[in-house]
Amino acid sequence: MTPLRRLLTGLSATADGVYAVGLATLNVPVLGLWLTGLVLSPLPVLGTDVLQVSTTVVRWRADLERRLGTRAGIPIRRPYHPPPARSEMGTRRWLRWIISDPATWRDMAWLLPGALVASVLGLITVAVVAYGLAGVGLLPLWLYLGDVWFGYALFWPTSDHREAWLALPQGLAILAAGLILAPLLRETSFRFARLFLAPTSSAELRLRVAHLTTTRADTIDAQAAELRRIERDLHDGAQARMVSVGMTIGLAERLIRRDPDAAIKLLAEARASSTDALVELRHLVRGIHPPVLAERGLEGAVRALAICLPVRTGVTSDLPGRLDTPVESAVYFAVAEALANVVRHSRAKSAWVSIRHTGDLLTVEVGDDGNGGADASRGTGLVGIERRLNAFDGTMIISSPSGGPTVMTMELPCVLSSPRT
Repeated sequence: MTPLRRLLTGLSATADGVYAVGLATLNVPVLGLWLTGLVLSPLPVLGTDVLQVSTTVVRWRADLERRLGTRAGIPIRRPYHPPPARSEMGTRRWLRWIISDPATWRDMAWLLPGALVASVLGLITVAVVAYGLAGVGLLPLWLYLGDVWFGYALFWPTSDHREAWLALPQGLAILAAGLILAPLLRETSFRFARLFLAPTSSAELRLRVAHLTTTRADTIDAQAAELRRIERDLHDGAQARMVSVGMTIGLAERLIRRDPDAAIKLLAEARASSTDALVELRHLVRGIHPPVLAERGLEGAVRALAICLPVRTGVTSDLPGRLDTPVESAVYFAVAEALANVVRHSRAKSAWVSIRHTGDLLTVEVGDDGNGGADASRGTGLVGIERRLNAFDGTMIISSPSGGPTVMTMELPCVLSSPRT
């Protein structure tokens, strides 16, 4: 990580620390509202209404913490049981579903200790950075308010002046330490929250089954859509041109004795049409599996893709071997879609792609220095990438604060099929 990115990360984590302290103060009234709803739940009308509101507020606060943790690189999944059939809010069936869900009680158990941990760590983050800023600003403030000329204070400092001059390097050191410490403290806070808000082992197994069911359906739909696209491209493109070539050659056969010149022109048109059909077939093949991917592997294909982009893109790779063909193709098209989003939406001056394989996990990062604000819920491109990765049990995490930088991290469990020679 470059010093500039480290500085921006530290400043963002410091701002998140202030935000965390503010959010932590909400946990106490939310906990009080939940306890009130729980106490009043036996009442026929008022109790269920209050419990419905309090449960909604508690889950909103817990989901907010999960989203913030995921954005900071600490993914926290939702662990709630799906609602039973015909369970409208306020009914007894809905009430039993809420009370019997262990995640509901884990959310409630997190509210108070989560508020304490987030407040303490957030205050430490802000206090260290603020103390460093105070030390840095002490000398300019002293020079501005003092009645001693700047040159005199510089070349003939008194004992009081020396303390002001010493405060500058001390403040810079404390400020640097605070900016380095801020992301670690925020990460610690989210890891503590994950102890309560993440799914248990049984809930994780249930979510795993639901995830596999969804990804299987998405994969089947994606394959069907891809087959329809290939069929449509063949029917409307190469197939139509080949039919035209056949008709032109047939017409040339009838004219070759009566009008040889016209037959020669028709054969030239047929040859041009066959060339166009060949070009369209090549484009279609590249859309299915690019030849450069088969020849050079993932690293070479991504480098070739980066060269053609209008945005300056650096590629770093540490792959000691080749990936399986389906995984390699999925990752390549995911990177291609991510870089296309960089060109279309980010207004970035530079981008980077990092590929590495550790153990049985492939990690690919695509980042840019654009304006940020990428959100998978506001477009189909990122959703398509996520579905493509889900077919291989992969995950996608996007860190894109307003103003940038944007970093998309894709992880896929896989092994290398053959060593690089």
